[in-house]
Amino acid sequence: MTLGFFLSTHTIDGWLSSYGYLVVFLLVMIESIGVPVPGETALIGAALYAGSTHKLEIWLVIAVAIAGAVIGDNIGFAIGRYGGAKLLLRYGRKIRLHEGRLKIGIWLFRRHGGKVVFWGRFVSILRTWAAFLAGANHMEWSRFLFFNAAGGTVWATIYSLAYYEFGGALRKLSTTIDVVLGVAGTVILVAFVVWTRRKEAELQERAEREVGGSVAEELGAEGERT
Repeated sequence: MTLGFFLSTHTIDGWLSSYGYLVVFLLVMIESIGVPVPGETALIGAALYAGSTHKLEIWLVIAVAIAGAVIGDNIGFAIGRYGGAKLLLRYGRKIRLHEGRLKIGIWLFRRHGGKVVFWGRFVSILRTWAAFLAGANHMEWSRFLFFNAAGGTVWATIYSLAYYEFGGALRKLSTTIDVVLGVAGTVILVAFVVWTRRKEAELQERAEREVGGSVAEELGAEGERT
């Protein structure tokens, strides 16, 4: 059960009327660190609130959302960078992430890490965990920052302007949109899982060839395993 479960849209709307931009900044930042709170809901709520009441400036809503996303993701990146590897090595096997699969993850993230960080901003689970995974996989910080800032900027701008300009219509269609996005996300996830299972042996062989040392060495966690 996530913290988002306890924060209803009504609660967030009440916070927005009292604290405005601070609510957007804090919830987006906390979600980006890795805590499952409704940061995107706060952004959407602020855009709708700005469009209906004009008590908030939409460009300031966008600005604080970008700031929250970038700052939160960088904190999440640091947590992953300095503690994520140890957690993966210690507990990975309990969720079937053995050495071979961890090495596949390293290889995939190093090849496509920028895409994961950018597009992860638009996907609920990845929005919460992409920065942590980037840090754990020792993604170069400057590269991470570029894709992180780009993804956060595009995400905040598109969502804010869309709900600000067309909030009424989108709110009426929200159930349909949620269903369509949920089905599409499920189909993509299932397809990815099926593809990964079929290709796992091939990917592991390639990862073994291109990722030189052990997972502990590659993630900089040598000597931390217990």
